Amino acid sequence: MAFQKAVKGTVLVGGGALATVLGLSHFAHYKRKQVNLAFVEAADCVSEPVNREPPSREAQILTLKNTSEFDVLVIGGGATGSGCALDAVTRGLKTALVERDDFSSGTSSRSTKLIHGGVRYLQKAIMKLDIEQYRMVKEALHERANLLEIAPHLSAPLPIMLPVYKWWQLPYYWVGIKLYDLVAGSNCLKSSYVLSKSRALEHFPMLQKDKLVGAIVYYDGQHNDARMNLAIALTAARYGAATANYMEVMSLLKKTDPQTGKERVSGARCKDVLTGEEFDVRAKCVINATGPFTDTVRKMDDKDTTAICQPSAGVHIVMPGYYSPESMGLLDPATSDGRVIFFLPWQKMTIAGTTDTPTDVTHHPIPSEEDINFILNEVRNYLSCDVEVRRGDVLAAWSGIRPLVTDPKSADTKSISRNHVVDISESGLITIAGGKWTTYRSMAEDTINAAVKAHNLKAGPSRTVGLFLQGGKDWSPTLYIRLVQDYGLESEVAQHLAATYGDKAFEVAKMASVTGKRWPIVGVRLVSEFPYIEAEVKYGIKEYACTAVDMISRRTRLAFLNVQAAEEALPRIVELMGRELNWDDSKKEEELETARKFLYYEMGYKSRSEQLTDRSEISLLPSDIDRYKKRFHKFDADQKGFITIVDVQRVLESINVQMDENTLHEILNEVDLNKNGQVELNEFLQLMSAIQKGRVSGSRLAILMKTAEENLDRRVPIPVDRSCGGLTLNCFGVCTQEILENLYSISASVLHDESVGASLLQKQRTTPSYTGKSASDSFEELHWAAGEKGELEKALKAQAEHAEKDKQRLWQERMKSQEDEDALEQARRAHEEARRRQEEK
Repeated sequence: MAFQKAVKGTVLVGGGALATVLGLSHFAHYKRKQVNLAFVEAADCVSEPVNREPPSREAQILTLKNTSEFDVLVIGGGATGSGCALDAVTRGLKTALVERDDFSSGTSSRSTKLIHGGVRYLQKAIMKLDIEQYRMVKEALHERANLLEIAPHLSAPLPIMLPVYKWWQLPYYWVGIKLYDLVAGSNCLKSSYVLSKSRALEHFPMLQKDKLVGAIVYYDGQHNDARMNLAIALTAARYGAATANYMEVMSLLKKTDPQTGKERVSGARCKDVLTGEEFDVRAKCVINATGPFTDTVRKMDDKDTTAICQPSAGVHIVMPGYYSPESMGLLDPATSDGRVIFFLPWQKMTIAGTTDTPTDVTHHPIPSEEDINFILNEVRNYLSCDVEVRRGDVLAAWSGIRPLVTDPKSADTKSISRNHVVDISESGLITIAGGKWTTYRSMAEDTINAAVKAHNLKAGPSRTVGLFLQGGKDWSPTLYIRLVQDYGLESEVAQHLAATYGDKAFEVAKMASVTGKRWPIVGVRLVSEFPYIEAEVKYGIKEYACTAVDMISRRTRLAFLNVQAAEEALPRIVELMGRELNWDDSKKEEELETARKFLYYEMGYKSRSEQLTDRSEISLLPSDIDRYKKRFHKFDADQKGFITIVDVQRVLESINVQMDENTLHEILNEVDLNKNGQVELNEFLQLMSAIQKGRVSGSRLAILMKTAEENLDRRVPIPVDRSCGGLTLNCFGVCTQEILENLYSISASVLHDESVGASLLQKQRTTPSYTGKSASDSFEELHWAAGEKGELEKALKAQAEHAEKDKQRLWQERMKSQEDEDALEQARRAHEEARRRQEEK
């Protein structure tokens, strides 16, 4: 029955589709020329930006305070609100934009990162003969083309594969995708095509092979959503809009209309969240573009108003890049509960999502474990059984609240249209609600059209079609090469800067600090695995970043790519921001704590269960498991269920041991079975079990953790009145003798005088109190022996070289010692086992 329906549908729809293709192919070239001309006309109608660079936040706040009345005040700095501000200011209206948090801090930064017309909406439009859905798809496809045009550095076409596992689905899906191309018309990015099973597996080798028939590939757009939102807001600021983040609306201002005698909204009482200062911002028209918080602002206008927004939570997860091809995504058109799941490459990682669950409105949505596991299960269904999909592979997760426009009595959010609604209250408050990221510009145009009409504003037509966003005008695909050649940036960093800042990348490069290496010349990375550099922190402040969370989540995207990497980068980011913004120590601590809470709760860095996932791989006695758990928890102080390089560094610092970051990464990678940058309790117990069985010997992580545990247990408090805060040369249990022998070797090689080093060594051996001398005391004596600052610097350099050699020697000795201990332990256990068996006999 299903097959007959599919055949009939395919014949009917396919015939019409093929006929349309023939007609459209002759018309497409002409239409593309007309669209390009329209783009040029719109762009040419807009004068040059008022400001070469966006004014500072302080200057923007002064403008908000000192302007007697704006034409338009937009509440909400997401994609739609920023789009409204840009549309209004480019029409010549005096415009203000205020945002309670940071630009794109809400739903606009927590999307699937797709710029798409909506294949599933087109399916609904055809199956239900829904003209509204069809128009929404048509509009979205036009806006997709415009967005790719005006921000080419932040967006690009992306091929998406639709795998087919039943023969009858192949023509059915092919016709649907071809209709998607046809509706796009001249805005079609690239034509869709069919792949055989073998070709599909070449493109996506980790795909489930069983029963695979073939695949269909179509094209949509992909973008960096938070940076795109920021580019819109910055462009509005450059054209003269007074834009301010961390500016909360406390209440709406009203005045009586002398002609009608009715109260009209005339502005808003605003509060600077960072300083606590409050003041009034007056405007002829107020626009409510607050997304999920739409009804909150509407109730400021009329507390008895009926809700028009039903929020729905969409959870996404990020997994390592090897889970998907670098340049092709995947669409699961029918999940176990009838939803659609995307599986997409993004920033060299893999995004999987989304869910669609009714939720409450909150400023801090948290991804639920249930939704994360749902996505993981859907991923498992589509990947080969050779690929083990684990909870530990989730590097980041987030929840975004979609502002769906609906009847408040409806409980089924799956069937709700994402189309938008422009509502005007009796007091003149204009609300824009619903819609999609892709259609932000047309939503903004409709909203400003309504504002101009309702409030008799003097403005021309919309001019944002074809208007380049910040960084897009002079960008080219080869721009990164100039960054490499002119500034000495490494290629990966240069490509990242070009793709993030467009033609503004040169300004970031000018701020880059010297690395001190032969290559790259400039561009010190925040974390080694990602191309983000310290100069971006300084430049981010010019882009209105006010907090560490702004920097790790929306100026850079570290928090959305890998929460552990974001946590590693936090101290340095806070230090750099503190230097630029004059933060004191307490403010720095506050920023660190707030950012860590953000990562922990909102980005999926939550506690995980310590239940073993595969007990068959672990054969340890209960007493051994308890012992190793205690050792593990000395590193996992936050009880996360896993440890990272940050945890190891924290323990080593507490016992006064320094180890370079690359070495620590190497040590963790030896045990990190799923290569997600963390060692889970289960992985650690597997390691210890393998060591006991003799399958593994000389594990550097096992040796490091055991040695650190021993020194933590026997460490004694040291008075803090000593230099270096009481941290002495011998507080790690590495005897002062060894360190002073290093000093002795320095004095012999650098000062050419063995007597100095020998005297220091002899003093340490013969004077009990000398053992407690602090590191700075010993180096002061060495400085005295050297006589000059230059000689001391040479001495320190030589000491570092000797320390590196000694470190390698110590590692080898400890590894050998651990091997001997393991062998003795195995022999002891074998002896006990033999004796037990003998007793049983």
